Amino acid sequence: MREQLERSQVWIYLVAILAGMAIGWVSPEQTRHWEMLLWPALGVLLYTTFTQVPLIHLRSAFRDRRFLAALLTGNFILTPVLVGLLLWLLPDDPAIRLGVLLVLLVPCTDWFISFTHLGGGDGARAIAAAPILLIVQLILLPVYIWLFMGNIAIKLAVSSHLLPAFFGLIVTPLILAWLTERLTEKYPRAQTLVDWLGWLPVPLLALVVFLIAGSQVSLVIDNGALLWSALMVFVLYLVAAAIIGKGLSELFGFTPTIGRTLTFSFGSRNSFVMLPLALSLPEPWRAAVVVIVFQSLVELFGMVAYLRWLPRLIKNTH
Repeated sequence: MREQLERSQVWIYLVAILAGMAIGWVSPEQTRHWEMLLWPALGVLLYTTFTQVPLIHLRSAFRDRRFLAALLTGNFILTPVLVGLLLWLLPDDPAIRLGVLLVLLVPCTDWFISFTHLGGGDGARAIAAAPILLIVQLILLPVYIWLFMGNIAIKLAVSSHLLPAFFGLIVTPLILAWLTERLTEKYPRAQTLVDWLGWLPVPLLALVVFLIAGSQVSLVIDNGALLWSALMVFVLYLVAAAIIGKGLSELFGFTPTIGRTLTFSFGSRNSFVMLPLALSLPEPWRAAVVVIVFQSLVELFGMVAYLRWLPRLIKNTH
């Protein structure tokens, strides 16, 4: 039943986005205040998502060092180089560029696991890798943003609510999720709670995209022309990420199962962990929100394409 929900998630999110945009278009005075509801919805979404990441089992993720080396090389060296090249295709709009950087520089830690499982990858390796990916990206993201955007990124961090949003909506749910997982270690019956929370990310994410679509529809319309260049960047990214995954898989001599796991990690990005940061930006930078939500939609269809493409791209040749 839960697997069926995950298989249908693309269509659930699409319906939620279209419904939100329709209501926002017809009754903008109603949806203008929906953004207030976004913050608690995002907080609960991130908490439930983080409870599905095995934060207390970091040690086990370091056992397969070859896989970890390939995973970190692809996500934190080759992917930033690729993103740097793709930036040349974007208009000279700092908000659009920041949105693309925020979303493409950070690997996914939630539906990466779901799609890896559905696409013939190694779900256990994906689960073990998730906490490392999450921690490394939170450390490196400020460095990447500074490298690509220079001093403007530092000024933005100081003059906006970026830091409170980071601690309030990312670090706090992360700590609460870690405490929840510790609770399940001491009291095995609490595992039922974690299993129940595992059902919530898909409906909660649908609620979040519904609220965003309704409250930001005017922003989407105002920036519609700019999204065409972002669409090209996101599609090219997905294709290039698959090629990088195949290349690293062959270089490290991985089995097709491990190679697909690697490639799903490179293709999927952590859009809704970055969303609170974009929402905390000053008004002139709000186009970054639209870019992040738009990327998540493109990526969802990309992951459906990956489910069909990767088994043919990365297959056993022996």
